[in-house]
Amino acid sequence: MKISFHGAARTVTGSKHLVHINNPQKKILLDCGMFQGMGKETLELNSKWGFEPSEIDHVIISHAHIDHIGLLPKLVKDGYNGKIYCTTPTRTLMELLLLDSAYIQEADARHINKRRDEQGREHIDPLYTEADVREVLPLIETVDYDTPFKIDDGIELLYKDCGHILGSASVNLKLRENDKEVRVTFSGDIGRYRDVLLRSPDNFPQADFIIMESTYGDKLHDLIAPAAEDLLHYIQETCLKNKGKLIIPAFSLGRTQELLYMLNRLELERRLPALNYYVDSPLSIKITNAIKTHPECFNDHVQDTMKRDSDVFLFKGLHFIEDVEDSKKLNFLNEPCVIISASGMAEAGRVKHHIANNIGDARNTILMVGYCEPNSLGGKLKKNPQSVGIFGTQYNVRASIGIIDSMSAHADYEDLTQWLACQDPSQVQKVFLVHGEYDVQEKFKNRLLRKGYHDVEVPAQHQMIGLGI
Repeated sequence: MKISFHGAARTVTGSKHLVHINNPQKKILLDCGMFQGMGKETLELNSKWGFEPSEIDHVIISHAHIDHIGLLPKLVKDGYNGKIYCTTPTRTLMELLLLDSAYIQEADARHINKRRDEQGREHIDPLYTEADVREVLPLIETVDYDTPFKIDDGIELLYKDCGHILGSASVNLKLRENDKEVRVTFSGDIGRYRDVLLRSPDNFPQADFIIMESTYGDKLHDLIAPAAEDLLHYIQETCLKNKGKLIIPAFSLGRTQELLYMLNRLELERRLPALNYYVDSPLSIKITNAIKTHPECFNDHVQDTMKRDSDVFLFKGLHFIEDVEDSKKLNFLNEPCVIISASGMAEAGRVKHHIANNIGDARNTILMVGYCEPNSLGGKLKKNPQSVGIFGTQYNVRASIGIIDSMSAHADYEDLTQWLACQDPSQVQKVFLVHGEYDVQEKFKNRLLRKGYHDVEVPAQHQMIGLGI
């Protein structure tokens, strides 16, 4: 048995890990994510698999973030025709996110081809289209949490909640090769203990091999509780004191709902400033409505709040913006306000326009509330530059740049080690660290070695590693 790593290997996006079973021969793809925020390399990374899609027998998805599902339509277009397994909430979100991603692929291709027409160059094709997404949906099969599911004679799947986003799960596999059982766990992305909205990660069965994310393997987050206080501080400082706009790039899935919940809580406590609050993202609106249909995934604190407030994402002054013309009008507002818009890394979407139109005004603040690839616009802004390039134009940065790191949906090193605490290290033959920057992974590797895990490896892109069984 072998595992090859075709994404999120010494980097954070593009999660794709392929399990090769020799006898009988089978290939299982864990996640099929898109690379994001990798600069000029992004398109090439998303164009080359490193394996043959038609040879894969099964696809198992950990959760619905685009860097874990975003290339499923291309996988099917390139020859895969088997089942795609995920949890029920992930299925709900997957359709919304993939259709939105297809829209972006097609829009980007049109924009590039317009330039190519002017240059007399050949057109490019989008990675995939909405029609390609429609080919994926019938292949999806949902699996409940905590229920062993037999995929075939030699593959059993068990999903355990890992508290990262709605529907997220660790993938726990019992695999048979040459009549020997091998237990492989893939963490997906691990959430925070004491998350704002979701339940804490579950314990998972003892594993022989663990493929584990390590995004914040060298960081300790601030306590989650003060995040609402930090948010309130930025609203008061920017909107009340400076009479400016607070622009918050936020992922449509997860981060936007956390922000809305915090603002709702501030209103319940009668501390929310009387301002206009705009969610300017059609996808965020759709996802927020979808998440409301899965209240069973919320933690006890949110469940308790729901007894007093039937909609924990709604409050006075909140406006949802869908129409593009209404989005453009926000740039001409002179009143103080809060604008929450996608994408979280400020790499695409409406928030990029809001930043371009507001970054030159010292009254305003751009507030970063999550992880950003270093090469993304959000990653560059976090370094407090004097100027940044947006849409091919250089802008002087006069607005303040704020950061709330405690809102990350990714586990820090204490959460990661707590997730592993249910394991007997002496029984774990090897831990593979994925989904992290290489220097961070090396630090976390040393931490795990000190905790008794005797074999920890950081695989490179397209590297294949035998499990020695």
